[in-house]
Amino acid sequence: MQQPTTATILQPGTGPIPPGAYLASTPGTVIWGRLPCETDAPVLAVGPGDVVTIDTVSHEGLLEDQGSDPLAFFGAHGVAPGDVLADAAEIVASVRRDPAVDGPHVVTGPIHVAGAEPGDLLAITVLDAVPRVPYGVISNRHGRGALPGELPRGEANVSVFTPVAERDGRLVGLLPVVEGGDRVVEFPLAPFLGIMGVAVSGDERPHSVPPGPHGGNVDINLLTTGSTILLPVQVPGALAYVGDPHFAQGDGEVALTALEASLRVTLRFDVVRRADALREYGELAGPLVRTAEYLVPTGMHADLDEAMRACVRQALSLIRARWGLDEHLAYAYLSAATDFDISQVVDRVCGVHARIRLADFDRVVRDPGAEEGR
Repeated sequence: MQQPTTATILQPGTGPIPPGAYLASTPGTVIWGRLPCETDAPVLAVGPGDVVTIDTVSHEGLLEDQGSDPLAFFGAHGVAPGDVLADAAEIVASVRRDPAVDGPHVVTGPIHVAGAEPGDLLAITVLDAVPRVPYGVISNRHGRGALPGELPRGEANVSVFTPVAERDGRLVGLLPVVEGGDRVVEFPLAPFLGIMGVAVSGDERPHSVPPGPHGGNVDINLLTTGSTILLPVQVPGALAYVGDPHFAQGDGEVALTALEASLRVTLRFDVVRRADALREYGELAGPLVRTAEYLVPTGMHADLDEAMRACVRQALSLIRARWGLDEHLAYAYLSAATDFDISQVVDRVCGVHARIRLADFDRVVRDPGAEEGR
């Protein structure tokens, strides 16, 4: 199989970095396995509209079942020492986590956003997401994934090293047909962050795996370049954070992880005041994603059926608040025209998201009098 090259390695602080603040993932700026809470000190302060470039770090290649040594783990797959990220090696050597009680994810932050208050929404827009390395890992571990107890076969956990190559100007992942063989399945990359969130109130850091109203490990693969996640602010300053970088993920993420690998992301942070948020989106119970084509409400619950119901309720609330449809008509629209996708089924709390096409409502005038005054 093709091995990665040094040409695309983005070590901390090297290579092109857009204008704005830069945040590296260091032992002083990350939490491993937990999410920030209200009492955590921010590692960076920004204002609404500010842009931040962050070097995120994937946990794959760092975990105990992979030897807790990224140089050795990736070296065994033909990666040269200089092509292993220095910040990943530093984090695994310096930051402690308890695998019995903590999650696997390396989380960068929190970031204080001036003026964000409980009741507002924090909008995080992905301006760019660039692979830092030309390889990643897809893992399946016992007791997790969509088929626990069935896969993986045998006692050992499975971590599939997956190189990246360029094909006709686009990046693809190369998955072997047979372990150790040269034939590969090629699939397109669509980089995004699995974890985007705001701090919870109180002094207890949440586990990094289950998502919730705070966002966190939402694993919605629509959050690629150009998309925005809107999160209900829970504490002053929002205390935003990111992590769990992906090169690609199918809806469901059935094996436990998707193609996990480190990204350099450029994000813009904005604050939506409560009055505007209620008018535009209704009362949000959790994260909302906006793309150029869709508004994407979410539902989350340990039971996938309940997650689906929660997503339908949030979609109804959104449509009624934004466009003024009667409830039974909004329900009919969702049934006729909206896809409900399974975000993931592997994070203790299952996720469902709905894709509501913005173009379908181009002719809807919510308030004719208000529209004339705009």
